[in-house]
Amino acid sequence: MELFATLDTMGHEEVVFFHSKDTGLKAIVAIHNTVLGPALGGCRMWPYKSEAEALNDVLRLSKGMTYKAAVSGLNLGGGKSVIIGDPIKDKTAAEAFFRSFGRFIESLNGRYITAEDVNTSVEIMDYIHMETDHVVGVHPVHGGSGDPSPFTALGVIQGIKASLNRKYGHTELGKATYAVQGVGHVGFHIVKTLLDSGAKVFVSDINQDRVQQCVDMGAEAVTGDDIYTTDAKVYVPCALGATVNEKTIPLLKCDIIAGSANNQLATDECGDELEKRGILYAPDYAINAGGLMNVYIELQGYNEERATRMVEGVYDIIENIYKVADRDGLPTYKAADRMAEERIARVGKVKLPHIKQGRDRYAAARRR
Repeated sequence: MELFATLDTMGHEEVVFFHSKDTGLKAIVAIHNTVLGPALGGCRMWPYKSEAEALNDVLRLSKGMTYKAAVSGLNLGGGKSVIIGDPIKDKTAAEAFFRSFGRFIESLNGRYITAEDVNTSVEIMDYIHMETDHVVGVHPVHGGSGDPSPFTALGVIQGIKASLNRKYGHTELGKATYAVQGVGHVGFHIVKTLLDSGAKVFVSDINQDRVQQCVDMGAEAVTGDDIYTTDAKVYVPCALGATVNEKTIPLLKCDIIAGSANNQLATDECGDELEKRGILYAPDYAINAGGLMNVYIELQGYNEERATRMVEGVYDIIENIYKVADRDGLPTYKAADRMAEERIARVGKVKLPHIKQGRDRYAAARRR
C-alpha cells in the first residue's frame, strides 16, 4: 500500500502507529476529518493477519465515522482505532495493556476520542480512562453511559420502521419477517425487540450459545449462507462488514436491508445493484448511529432521556436520506454520502470555537 497516496485519496488528516514493547500493544489510530469537531470512534481489537489488513480496516472505518457524525448532525469528526492482537490471550494483562493504549490516546491532545467497539468493553474503557479523559462509553460511576449497544439497537429499530414505511406504508414491526445475521450485543437487542413485536425472526451467528438464546425466545436458527436465502422481507446484517457482495446479492429474497454492521456494501457497485433490483438499503453509518449519539451526550454531561430522544431521531435521518435519493435520482448510499459531504462543506466555512470549550468542560466534569 502506498500510504500517503491512500491517505490523499481517502482524505485522512493523520494516521498514528503506537507500540509498547513492555505490554505488547500494537495499535493504529486513524483520524479522518476534524472539520465538525474532534474525531470520535471506537477501538476495535482483532487478530489481523497482517499490519496492512489492520491499516486498511482502520482507514475504512474512520472515514465511515466522519460520514456517520455528519449525517447525524453531530459536532464530531471521524476517527477509529484498531489494536492488533488476540482478544482472549492479550487481555490476560488487561490493565497494563489498555492503560498503555490510554497514554497514547492522551498524547493526541483531544484530536481523537476513543470508545467501545468489537472485542472491547466498558471495563476496557475504564482502564483507558485511568490515563486519559478522551474516552467515552465508560461506566456510569465515572460519568459515562456504559454499554452503547442498546442505543445502537434502538436506532436500528427506528431505521427499520422508516424503511417499512417507505416500502410498505406502515411502521408495524410485527407485520414483516426478518433475517438477522449476527446476534452479539446489538443484534441480540434487535432480535428481542422484533420478537416482542410478534415478528417472525431468523437468526445466524458463529456463537451457537447466542443463537440458542434467541431460539429460546422464539427465533428460528439458520446456518451459513442460508441466512441470505430465507423468505424474510428484511435482511438485518449485524456482524462484520461486506456481507452485501456480488456473491450474496443474487441469493437475497428480501425487500429491505437495514442492520447495524459497518461497511455492509463490499463495493459501491453493490449499492447500485441493490437499486436496480429494487431492494431498499438503509445506509449503514446512518442507521447504526445510535451508539455514537449516545456517547456524544457524554461530552455534554450524560443524560439518558436526552440520549434516547436523540437516538429516536434516526427514523427522521433515514427518512430524509430516502427523500434526497428520490429528489436527486440517487441510490440511497450515494444520497447519504451527499448529505454528509454537504454538511461538512457548509460547516467547514465557519469556525466552531465552542468545540474546544466543550471538550474542556467535558474533561473538567470527568475530573470532578
